[in-house]
Amino acid sequence: MGFLKALLVAVYALHPNFSHAETAPNYSFVHESTKAPPVSYHDYIVVGGGAAGCPLAATLAETANVLVLERGGSPYRNPGKTDKGNFLLTLSDPSPDSYAQIFVTEDGVYNHRARVLGGGTVINAGFYSHAETEFVKESGLDEALVNDAYQWVENKVVFKAQLLQWQTAVRDGLLEAGVLPYNGFTNEHINGTKIGSTIFDMNDHRHSAADLLEYADPKNIIVYLHATVTKILFPTQTVGSGTRAIGVIYEDALGEKHTAYLTNDSKSEIIVSAGAIGSSQLLMLSGIGPRSQLEPLGIKLVMDQPMVGQGIADNTLNGLFIPSPNPVELSLLSTVGISLFVNYIEAGSGLNLAPSFGWISKFLLSISDQVFTYNFIPLHIIILQKVARPLSTGHLELRSTDPNETPKVRFNYFQEPEDLRNCVQGMKTIINVVNSKAFSKFRYQTISTQQLLNVVAALPLNQRPRHIDTASSLEQFCNDTVMTFWHHHGGCQVGKVVGEDYKVIGVDGLRVIDASTFSFTPGTNPQATVMMLGRAMGVRIQKDRLLKEGFKNHTNRELIKWIVVCYPVCLII
Repeated sequence: MGFLKALLVAVYALHPNFSHAETAPNYSFVHESTKAPPVSYHDYIVVGGGAAGCPLAATLAETANVLVLERGGSPYRNPGKTDKGNFLLTLSDPSPDSYAQIFVTEDGVYNHRARVLGGGTVINAGFYSHAETEFVKESGLDEALVNDAYQWVENKVVFKAQLLQWQTAVRDGLLEAGVLPYNGFTNEHINGTKIGSTIFDMNDHRHSAADLLEYADPKNIIVYLHATVTKILFPTQTVGSGTRAIGVIYEDALGEKHTAYLTNDSKSEIIVSAGAIGSSQLLMLSGIGPRSQLEPLGIKLVMDQPMVGQGIADNTLNGLFIPSPNPVELSLLSTVGISLFVNYIEAGSGLNLAPSFGWISKFLLSISDQVFTYNFIPLHIIILQKVARPLSTGHLELRSTDPNETPKVRFNYFQEPEDLRNCVQGMKTIINVVNSKAFSKFRYQTISTQQLLNVVAALPLNQRPRHIDTASSLEQFCNDTVMTFWHHHGGCQVGKVVGEDYKVIGVDGLRVIDASTFSFTPGTNPQATVMMLGRAMGVRIQKDRLLKEGFKNHTNRELIKWIVVCYPVCLII
């Protein structure tokens, strides 16, 4: 049987013991949106129960009435589906209620949007690492508040990543390749090679931002699933700067409309946490966006804001698939090589690609015997690199007024020459790791790295055209084989669409708190910082509300709770 067959068809079998979430939270406040009343009133309405929305809502619900509207379902409905061994199966699920909504960018790159309570933390590779110090300074958040918020997240959903044979070889290969120094285990974002944390526990069960809702006071929060927000409401008589958001309209799974209003209170707010694509899309559907886009679709203009949907970006992924002659553990991302401002090198092993990408398997079967004739190889690994801070940015454009339809998204991958140079540098590092002594146990010496490049160049990993020099030129290889790292950001950036307090500029009672506000993705993988941001901003909003009220309308019990929960960090913000 040919080598290419072995690469994706005869890969490592799925973990024999499919694990189940050890104890799924029994949330009394999570319901299907079909059970929602026609009209309801809340202190805060959080649109999107994802990586930012869940910690934000859990925090606000300590002292206020909170509604969370999540367009997807529950991650707890199918125990084991989101565990480590099922990572690719979850991403490739094409069903209408899958956790990952598949789409193709205008650049011809396959992509996904999270569609589940917990957001991207339910479908990602699990790596957990803090943001760089620069990001924290630019965010305007106090360092002590940030550290407290990280700890709050880590107490519930974060574990030290295991370092077994394969990940140890990756670590040592990175050091041989010059990715120095070795920083050991740390969650800090520092130059060199390190071991990070993960949201998978020791039994490979996934924990997600949805678990952070355990912090919420169940009497103060309600979460509706399959609740798709169609628009944010504004008083009909107000248009332009100074208007105030008053509520939202959302549809349940049966298409019935419901309206949720803010309480008649100047301190109440709608907070959009629908992700880089969803948040920009909802603002536009609600009349906040470029006039040139909204008017042709018949959307009533609330405020002409040309920067909504602009500056959206994605970190690129390129890498090598490598067959191993020796057993490898099931692992996602544990070891990372960090070249600050340039690229990050990460790796996984033992994943079952065949069920996830049958279309690739069929393609390989059609050409395999024409290329290599190696023996059956059931073990498979991947090393990949991410361009750290892409300068290339794009834009988002509505296709229609349907909130379920993913907009046109163009990331303009490698439009900026520096991004391409960083990708080439990253691929050179990967090649050096593969050629290292530490890595020798996990590769066939008779298979050259050029042959590995040839294999990746032949795979239909995206819809971009191939060129005669795709495999021979690393520049062309990066361009032609680019994939997504799923780290979408921008579209509602601070200073352009929202202020430093994440309030939408020119609109009262409306904030955006998620990765759409970022100008670059923090750390090697952003989930830690997005969850931290939700918690930290929840604390700030909570503090501001209570200080504005002067504690007048709160019971002694509520004040004691606020002092216990918030006072230590409120002293520093």
